[in-house]
This record gives sequence, C-alpha cells and structure tokens, in this order.
Amino acid sequence: MQAFDIVINGGGMVGLALACGLQGSGLRVAVIERQAPEAIPPADRPALRVSAINAASRRLLQHVQVWDAITVERANPYRGMEVWERDSFGRIAFDGAELGYPELGHIIENPVIQQALWRRAGELAEVTLITPASLRQVAWGENEAFITLDDDRMLTARLVVAADGAHSWLRAQADIPLTFWDYQHHALVATVRTAHPHGNIARQTFHGDGILAFLPLSDPHLSSIVWSLPPTVARERLTAPAEAFNVALATNFSLALGLCELQGERQTFPLTGRYARNFAAHRLVLVGDAAHTVHPLAGQGVNLGFMDVAVLLGEVRRLRKAGKDIGHYPYLRRYERSRKHSAALMLAGMQGFRELFAGQHPLKKWVRDAGLRLADTLPGVKPRFIQQAMGLHDLPPWLTDASFD
Repeated sequence: MQAFDIVINGGGMVGLALACGLQGSGLRVAVIERQAPEAIPPADRPALRVSAINAASRRLLQHVQVWDAITVERANPYRGMEVWERDSFGRIAFDGAELGYPELGHIIENPVIQQALWRRAGELAEVTLITPASLRQVAWGENEAFITLDDDRMLTARLVVAADGAHSWLRAQADIPLTFWDYQHHALVATVRTAHPHGNIARQTFHGDGILAFLPLSDPHLSSIVWSLPPTVARERLTAPAEAFNVALATNFSLALGLCELQGERQTFPLTGRYARNFAAHRLVLVGDAAHTVHPLAGQGVNLGFMDVAVLLGEVRRLRKAGKDIGHYPYLRRYERSRKHSAALMLAGMQGFRELFAGQHPLKKWVRDAGLRLADTLPGVKPRFIQQAMGLHDLPPWLTDASFD
C-alpha cells in the first residue's frame, strides 16, 4: 500500500496544474489517469478543442513553470475582441492596446497545454503519475482515504481531489448532489481557413438560433470555431457536405473574414450547465468540471477550473504552514465558499447573457442592439469588462504579482 498526502483523480489540464503547483510543498502527490495525453497534432491540422487562456490562468501556468513550454510549441495571443448581432447595428469592439494590454489572452490547443503539464509533472520529485489506472473503490476513513485501483493496487491519502471531469466518479461516490440544466444547444467545433487574415482578433456573433465564435490560431488564416446551435441544426451542419457547410458558416458570420473553408473533421457535443451542491467534503475536494460546467459562450470553463486550482493551492499551503489537517472538511470550507461564489456568478452571468441574445422578438432585439452600442461608447464599461474577461478580478492574493503583467 502506497501512502500519499494528496491523490488527484484525473490527469487533465486542471488536475495536472494542481499536481505541478504542489511541487515544493513537501507533500507527496499522486495523479491517477486512465491514459497518457494525446500527442500534439501538426501545426497545419490543429486540435479541434482549444481554450481561450486568460491572463489569470497564464499567471498560474507561469507559476507551475509550463508557460514557456506551451508558447514554444504554439500559443496564439489575441489582441482584440469583436461581438455583434447579425442583421443589426449592435456591435462592441475591444482593442487591447487602447486599454493598456498588449494581449487579452491566448488561444491554445488543449493537447498543447496538457502535454506541457504532463511532462512537467513527470519531472517533479514529489509527484507520481499512475497510468494507465482508474479508481475502483474509495473508503473514507477518519484520518485518511483508502483507495483501490482497477489493478488491485491500494493507496492512502489525506486528501483526495476530484479532477475527473463533468461525469465525476468521485463526486458520485461521495453522494454529492448535482444541479444541472440542458442549454438545449450543441456545440459544433471545427478548424476553418478564411480568405482574410483574422488579425489576432477573437470574434463572436449572435444569430437568432445560434452563437458563433471564431478563435484565432497561430496561422493568420486559421481559426477554431465553436458554433452553439439547436441539436437538430447542429446535426445537420455536422453531416452537411463541406461546400454547403462553408457557405452556411460564412453567411452566418456576416462574411467578416470572407469565404471559409473547412479543414478536417467536425465534432459536436451537447451543452449542459452543472453545479455541484458541495465543492468539498470529508477528505475530498472538487475542482474544474467535476464541480461546475458553464456554457462556452465566453470561453471561461477552463479558466474557472484553473482558478479553483489557484485557490486550493493557497489553502493547502496555508493549512500546512499552520499545522492543520489538509483533509478536514471544516478547514476546506474556505476554498468551497470562495469557488462556489465565483462559479455561481459565472453561471448566472452566462445564462442571463445567453437568454438575452436568444430569439428574434423585436423588443429583445432592440434591447440587445441598444445595449451593445451603449457598452461600446460609454466610458468605463470596456475596461471593467476586460478586467473580468482576463480574470484579474478573481485572482487569489498569492498569485497577484505585477511582474506577470
């Protein structure tokens, strides 16, 4: 039986970031993962799943010493944002330079981030990667948790971290209730080549029954798209001939980047909001999608998870310094309160924004148009919006360091 201080179930981006961040704490850490991360695809065929990494998440990735490895591979900064509603005058544009920021964030393929974190974790003396493996059983003792893996190996841990995604096995085993709702949309993801260069601007348009985002990749003519659509429409677009798909895409995007050409495959997945009733329990903490999932409207899902990690790192180090039991639920409540508040605000904000831009009722359309135009012209609105989009309002104190700006 192997004894660890912290066992993290899940070697995705969030779980690995936590493991890397714990290096130097003097704690013995294990990461349980079913399989090693997928290989980084060639630059001309980028991965379909990408993340819009904001400034707060970048600070965390710098802290765990993987940011340089990520940027050497490929990470494209976006320096502006544009949001508009099709067939209307409502539009808002953000220029990072005008607001005092050289970039607003980076568009990075998920395998690039995960591979950098996996390699870093494998180099750390205090971190043990256990793969391929999965949990079969967990028993919650008074002073430690007893874990049995699918190959009969047994581990003990003072704290178990559920970083095992939206369908978390650990969350279910701990009988933590989950509030969830169907957004009644599916996300279609693909990579497209556009006639005009994207200019390192992230763009998003609302059109009646859907939301379409173009996220700029390293190639000036390649973008990753996330198209939120009703399920029947998403299925039609998924199987439509490439030529018909290209026409529909360019039309719904108001030809903002000219004609579009699909590159490779398309994928769809249902969009569901989730919010765990508890983010912590006796010897258990939930992070990332195990605790919450949000609509990809603003690309904040992984950023929310990375801030879970940042807050948990601060709490674990504080408890250890004070000689406290890191798995004692009353001590973990501080983490829980902080992250439940942030996740609830994000979920409510995304839901309200999505409902406002749904449908074609003339009054709602007028409110949307007027709101976007006002936000684009009123003093002080854009800086506040950008601060939130960059995650700078949600940074834990220990991660606030002007040297990262």
